[in-house]
Amino acid sequence: MKPEEIMSLSPVMPVVVIENAAHAVPMARALVAGGVRAIEITLRTDAALDAIRAIAGEVPEAIVGAGTVLTPNDLAAAAKAGARFALSPGGTPHLLAAGRKASIPFIPGIATSSEIMVGFEHGYTHFKFYPAENMGGPSALKALGAPLAAARFCPTGGIGPDQVQKYLALKNVICVGGSWVTPADKMAAGDWDAIEELARKAASFKKA
Repeated sequence: MKPEEIMSLSPVMPVVVIENAAHAVPMARALVAGGVRAIEITLRTDAALDAIRAIAGEVPEAIVGAGTVLTPNDLAAAAKAGARFALSPGGTPHLLAAGRKASIPFIPGIATSSEIMVGFEHGYTHFKFYPAENMGGPSALKALGAPLAAARFCPTGGIGPDQVQKYLALKNVICVGGSWVTPADKMAAGDWDAIEELARKAASFKKA
């Protein structure tokens, strides 16, 4: 799949910090049941790669990806675990180069116009805008869209359900990332019904 296809799977992509790999499969099934297929598992915990491996093996309806990819080694490990795509909060020259050669689509992170231009030089047009709310939110993305019209974004960072529609109203935003779909308390409690309901809400947003 190409970045455009992955980012178009759901208006909201859950950004999941998973502490217990045993939660991965029921969590993914709950998200899919709620209408969300693209799932970002952040590489912030020791359970992350095992979680990706489990979802890739047992929930084929889900398109599982790795987030917080910081190095070429992270990218390779994510692909080996079965991730279908990868995202980063930024993009170093080495990581951008590795992403172009990777076996899975890589979506680098940006926060400024210069970083977008560096991404263009490496052949990228799809980016994570991070941290979205801290960097100016929808108004910043609207401003960036004027001189950098080829760029498309998945803004992530501080976005709750009340902000989603404001981002989706922008033509350069394909989807948004949100940790609110899989909150830590619901994950720890194994409350998959609640997560399915949150996924249903996430899937209900409409791209303008």
